[in-house]
Amino acid sequence: MPDDPMIESLRQAVHVSPDNAPLRKLLADTLARQGHFDQAVLEYRQAIVRAPHDSELKLALARCFFEQSKNSEALVIVEDLVKNPNCPAQALLLHARLLLRAGRADTAAHQYRKAVDLQPEAADEALAEQLGVGSDARWQEEQDSEGRLRAAAHGHSGDGPDLEIERPRIQFDHVGGMERVKDEIRLKIIHPLEHPEIYKAYGKAVGGGILMYGPPGCGKTHLARATAGQVKAGFLSIGIHDVLDMWIGNSEKRLHELFDTARRHTPCVLFFDEVDALGASRTDMKGSAGRHLINQFLAELDGIQSSNEGVLILAATNAPWHLDSAFRRPGRFDRVIFVPPPDAPARASIVRIMLQGKPTDAVDHDQIAKKTDGFSGADLKAVVDIAIESKLRDAMARGVAQPLTTKDLLSAARQVKPSTKEWFSTARNYALYSNQGGAYDDVLEYLKLK
Repeated sequence: MPDDPMIESLRQAVHVSPDNAPLRKLLADTLARQGHFDQAVLEYRQAIVRAPHDSELKLALARCFFEQSKNSEALVIVEDLVKNPNCPAQALLLHARLLLRAGRADTAAHQYRKAVDLQPEAADEALAEQLGVGSDARWQEEQDSEGRLRAAAHGHSGDGPDLEIERPRIQFDHVGGMERVKDEIRLKIIHPLEHPEIYKAYGKAVGGGILMYGPPGCGKTHLARATAGQVKAGFLSIGIHDVLDMWIGNSEKRLHELFDTARRHTPCVLFFDEVDALGASRTDMKGSAGRHLINQFLAELDGIQSSNEGVLILAATNAPWHLDSAFRRPGRFDRVIFVPPPDAPARASIVRIMLQGKPTDAVDHDQIAKKTDGFSGADLKAVVDIAIESKLRDAMARGVAQPLTTKDLLSAARQVKPSTKEWFSTARNYALYSNQGGAYDDVLEYLKLK
């Protein structure tokens, strides 16, 4: 506990006036200057609770995290600040430092230049040297390179996406748990197809988008495929490699062709996996090529040139905070659904589904669910796979196949660590410090922080 008279005086003043955010900031600033970053963080957080829109407080908190090498926590706050058109130069400068630490030197250089353009006195010679931005030569070379690519691409027709329309056989019965997410999909996708006359009476078009987010391995892709099977619709699964092309302009063309394919085969579920890679925030982009692709994506979602009637758009992401905010406007991905790790009943259901068709002996699915708290669907699959591999080794040695038991599965579960913890450590920071409009309230509720 610091015994500096100034700090003690400020603490007493804060005790008398606990809701005075400027006073708390003064205390936090003093603590930070003296290197007491842990205590400064506590005071900045309390001040932000009382002044949630104060960008200076948020920047000061991010600086404390930066000094503590808590880069993830700092990056969450700074990424939120730089989205603001009136972002201060110091936030851009801190963003550049954080990006450099993360090994993203090109993007860091771009943010550094933006900071210096905005406030020339913010220039930092040491940082500029690390980033290699001492002169304008490199910057101009990058712009010229982009222009050359665009010129080379003129008239070039790259190979278009070569995808077949799937007809999935799995349905919701093959997906364990996730009842809340299923209900949202029923309302947005299934009911309009099964009862078009009711929706038509209300002037509601059949189609639209749902964005699912959450830790990896929790069944987002599996659920999208089951949605198509549930309504006997076609299914197109789109990855980054199906869209991105080295020639400028071809990525937009490919994306348009994918939407057109879905429009020609309605009803069709168009599923974008890792959609944040295609729709990253435009404020983070250096060149114009990425912005053109996002604008094309938004135009396709809006159905400006062609109707999306009967095109059911699902997307999944593990990092919704990196998705451009324009994607969440009405008519686009206007349903944003948190897909958490399965709860105990869902875990029991998932294990039961995974064991279908396999030799088992009175497996207690509920006991396995109890011992796998925090496991994703992918983690549970790993448990089943490890248990089966153990049985196979035993069968090879004995020459006789034995059924899987509860003991086998529990033993396998002890060898698997839940993969969702790392995701929640990052999501928690975004939910606490970058939660405008309550976008991540579901995460806070799941973590019991709200």
